[in-house]
Amino acid sequence: MPKHFLQAGRTTTNLTVILTILAIHSGVWWFFNRPITQQQDWQDSIQGVSFSPYQSWQDPFLGIHPSAQELRDDLRLLQGRVREVRSYGSTNGLEQIPALAAEFGLFVTAGAWLDADRTNNAQELHNLLRNAEVHANVKQVILGNESLLRGDLTVAELSRYLREARDRTTKPVSTAEPWHVWMDHPELAAEVDFIAIHILPYWEDIPADTAVQWALDRHADVANAFPGKRILVAEVGWPSHGERNGPAKPGRDKQAIFLREFLPAAQKLGIEYFVMEAFDQPWKQPMEGVVGGHWGIFDQHRQPKFAWTGPIVRSVTWGLECAAASLLGVLMLGVYLRRRSSVPVMVILPFGLLLQAAAATMIWYAGAPMGAAYSRLELAVWLGLFPLNLGLLTVVLTSGLEMERLLSPGGLRRDPSASGPQPVGLPKVSLHVAICNEPADMVLKTLSSLDALDYPDFEVLVVDNNTTSSASWHPVQEFCKGRGTRFRFFHLRKCKGFKAGALNFALTKTHPDTGIVGIVDSDYVVRPDWLRTLAPNFCRDPQLALVQAPQDHRDWETNSFKTMCNWEYAGFFQIGMVHRNEDNAIIQHGTMSLIRHEALREAGGWATWCICEDAELGLRLMAAGHKTLYVPQSFGWGLAPDTFSSYCGQRFRWAYGAVQILKRHWRCLLPWNRNNGLTPAQKYHFLTGWLPWFADAAHLLCVTASLLWAGGMLLTPNWIGTPMSIFLLPVMAAFGFRLLQFIWLYQVRVRCGLPRTLGAALAGTALMHTIGKAVLSGMATSDKPFLRTPKSEAASGLFRGLSMVRQEALLGLLLWLAAGWLALDRGFADGDVNLWMAVLVLQSSPYVAAVAVALVNVLSIKPAGDLPRTAAPAPSVSLLRLRFRSAARLTTSLLLKGKI
Repeated sequence: MPKHFLQAGRTTTNLTVILTILAIHSGVWWFFNRPITQQQDWQDSIQGVSFSPYQSWQDPFLGIHPSAQELRDDLRLLQGRVREVRSYGSTNGLEQIPALAAEFGLFVTAGAWLDADRTNNAQELHNLLRNAEVHANVKQVILGNESLLRGDLTVAELSRYLREARDRTTKPVSTAEPWHVWMDHPELAAEVDFIAIHILPYWEDIPADTAVQWALDRHADVANAFPGKRILVAEVGWPSHGERNGPAKPGRDKQAIFLREFLPAAQKLGIEYFVMEAFDQPWKQPMEGVVGGHWGIFDQHRQPKFAWTGPIVRSVTWGLECAAASLLGVLMLGVYLRRRSSVPVMVILPFGLLLQAAAATMIWYAGAPMGAAYSRLELAVWLGLFPLNLGLLTVVLTSGLEMERLLSPGGLRRDPSASGPQPVGLPKVSLHVAICNEPADMVLKTLSSLDALDYPDFEVLVVDNNTTSSASWHPVQEFCKGRGTRFRFFHLRKCKGFKAGALNFALTKTHPDTGIVGIVDSDYVVRPDWLRTLAPNFCRDPQLALVQAPQDHRDWETNSFKTMCNWEYAGFFQIGMVHRNEDNAIIQHGTMSLIRHEALREAGGWATWCICEDAELGLRLMAAGHKTLYVPQSFGWGLAPDTFSSYCGQRFRWAYGAVQILKRHWRCLLPWNRNNGLTPAQKYHFLTGWLPWFADAAHLLCVTASLLWAGGMLLTPNWIGTPMSIFLLPVMAAFGFRLLQFIWLYQVRVRCGLPRTLGAALAGTALMHTIGKAVLSGMATSDKPFLRTPKSEAASGLFRGLSMVRQEALLGLLLWLAAGWLALDRGFADGDVNLWMAVLVLQSSPYVAAVAVALVNVLSIKPAGDLPRTAAPAPSVSLLRLRFRSAARLTTSLLLKGKI
């Protein structure tokens, strides 16, 4: 078939996939923002609104009050929309409201603010009664607003004010309290001309969909309790923004639904009412929480919040956000399809949906402040979380791309095998073994396996550096002497640069005819065919500078802790390294690596400034234009860390070293920097490959912020409310995707069974705190010492095991205490609080995992002498199978007993 027909067919297929993704994406946006059409229109004017006229920058507690012109502008805005306003005070300029309202034909229910300040009460009462007599548009007066509810006045004190007012004015007099206060104090009805009640279902934990009927029922209850008294609903409404109050959830759509249902019902039943309220009042937040500032039918900028006719929409900007997300998603998918044109449709579709979901999440988050009135604190949190969420989405996308390449048919194109024609002559190999305070018997097993290598020409240079006791290196020296000229031993009492310094010293002693330098850790037992299998790759490709085999481990099968560690390591070597190998971007990890001698010398040897000298060297070799090769076949087995503390110490070194490398080489990793030999794919892998470690650092910062936020919710609830779901949902979604990706790839690539997969996930999660500390430390410092990973450590007791995770245990306990305290304080009726408590518990997972793994470590240690270490030559396939089955049975048994 002609090529252009194939290309045309592929273009049609891709276009179909894109349109399918856009249809699904648009449908999801529509579903969550679909208009509400069952509410009837309201085209009449509103009978009355509560009129608190403070602008966004004004605050009566700070003595900043509106001017006469600002009052006039607000009343002009209400003209034609409402028939009456209710004021709350008669001092500080608010006494001007009746006169100004008369200019626009508005009636006024005038109020006097009464509290514990008796002098101010007298002035409020004087101004109120004067206005009532002077201004004909004052229909009635209300003395005090929830004075009894706040406890500022007693019933007797309030009654005296009411009697005085009734003696001095002909206008009807009352006081305003919530409906239940009138029911609790029926004696108050004798002191008033009418009963002014507040009915605010939100504060009563009433869901929005039943709130109107509940309000009407409360009005009926009060009317039945006080027959013959006129009932005025002095406040009724629903907030547009803020925290849930149990099942009562604020929202602009819910506010619109409530008012468009209540107003016709009130009109039909002849109920007098004042909608709470005309304009949003941010100054109320210290008393009522975030929700207190968002009861207005206009926002603080005097813009209407919703339409009184037509469909009710949850977000007026959702169409624009959907279009922006669609465009961003199509652009990302276009870049992907250009690079991966041969990917099957069934792979493009799910990955395209992931790209579109990421784009939608980012646009949704970026546009959140446009659709809601955020407080200053919420804006600060939104802005602070923006880069963190961007990084989180990047981690998700890079993980998704890794899944796509590793799981799709034909996704792996580069042959990672070590097969090929054997060259006529094999290059000389110089094997370098650096040791420092290592157990002599362990090192001797390594050297014995090297001595048994099936290779014609090699040497072994053993460099002991900075060892404090000669008893550790003397047996090694004697072993080397007994092997003739092939083995050479060097003892450096003081060596700068730690392992890198020792390896650089070995380079100076390397035979000049050496073609390949090999690095072996001092605890490794290698296969006899290692060099004969891998060294020929250098002869086949002159540009090849590095051949890397996996790290692998032995003697882990009967130890639950080491089993978890072993399979956690395996994920990187069977997933991450295989993916990197596709783009010639592998991480050199020292042991079991072979390096072209000439390339190593041209690169300047090993970097003594970096505690991850192996990964740093690999990056420089790539920048010099050399090729690398990863062969995912084990040719050697080392010892897994004996304790959780050494396991963490090793990962701390790796993460800290990664930050060192990025700080030194970040310029050459910039996408637009073309003054080096790194390809875009190599830059991509080095920038994104370590991104999850930076996410662990961000997690540590977020945990700190979460604890402070939870404390603020409990101690200062009026200032700090529940974090909005938009701050929490991306975290939950990213965690779920990462867990799914981990399990899926492990089942396909590592194939260790679900119990071991979960054990590996637990071990990896337990390292998050250590990695986060390492990254933050690396960003702040540059000279952390080299941390060797000790092997063959002595057994540790339970106390020592728990002491290894004291920081993690403390943070986990604090998070659980915060969630528990919130549960006791708020209960479980509030969905937003429940989500926040779930996030707190989710954030504790790394710390719970660390404690669990440390306990598994302690329980897995047997008394000294029960675990004899035997040197393991290259295990045969049958032996590996036997070990695998044995370990599987053991792991299953431990799982059933609850030890893993």
